[in-house]
Amino acid sequence: MTAASTTKPVLRTNYQKSVAEYWNRERDPVNLRLGDIDGIYHHHYGIGDYDPGVLELPETARDKAIINEMHRLETAQADFLLDHLGNIAASDRLLDAGSGRGGTSVMAHKRFGCQVDGVTISESQVEFANNQAANLGVAESVRFHFRNMLDTGFDTASRRGIWTNETTMYVDLFELFAEFSRLLEYGGHYVCITGCSNDVTGLRSKAVSRIDEHYTCNIHPRSEYFKAMAANNLIPINVIDLTAQTIPYWELRAKSSVATGIEDPFLTAYREGSFHYLLIAADRV
Repeated sequence: MTAASTTKPVLRTNYQKSVAEYWNRERDPVNLRLGDIDGIYHHHYGIGDYDPGVLELPETARDKAIINEMHRLETAQADFLLDHLGNIAASDRLLDAGSGRGGTSVMAHKRFGCQVDGVTISESQVEFANNQAANLGVAESVRFHFRNMLDTGFDTASRRGIWTNETTMYVDLFELFAEFSRLLEYGGHYVCITGCSNDVTGLRSKAVSRIDEHYTCNIHPRSEYFKAMAANNLIPINVIDLTAQTIPYWELRAKSSVATGIEDPFLTAYREGSFHYLLIAADRV
């Protein structure tokens, strides 16, 4: 796969270095134990109702059942994202921007049969994801790179589709969407799933501030996404509020052995309306 050469450093600011350090160190069971089920490792949350019967199981079986349900819900979220990429041919190329441990990239290749590149500023994530792609037998088509999604080095108009899944809160949206606009062919698709703050109340929310602090991120207000898209030839065709659909995942996670303590701020923020969970699908025009 061809790529434009770049001599710029991948990590360009102290903030980017701190984010990379956070994810290089991260070994959270909430990301690892779920992926151990089937080798598909995600770094995002879930959507849909869980089976309440898992909470009624004997203690010896309950936690394993909860972990399985959480993984089913996060995989359902990735499937829902991929549903909005449009018609993808085996000859097309896709980009997973902020690819984590690579689960959605593997799912995209298995669904569409096309080549997928993932980029992340975490070198440990790149190594893990490439090893996992090899373990799953898809390494020739699914590759992960230590690159900055603000300046990927890939060729202009080389992508039919791009997605971000809970990664946009680490970057400036105008810079990010300028790069995506460059990478996408005319008529290509960009899909984003993200948490964003309510423009009216979110900036004053203690719960939203707690989420920012926990993940070393900077949650954007909802309006910022649409302003940045409009400035970069990305026209939304679908905007879906997934807030109500993600609350069950967080309720279940709070009852699991892999809870991290951030569950209550998420639930508070969603329920008070200061925080939204959105899917935005856009065309490159």
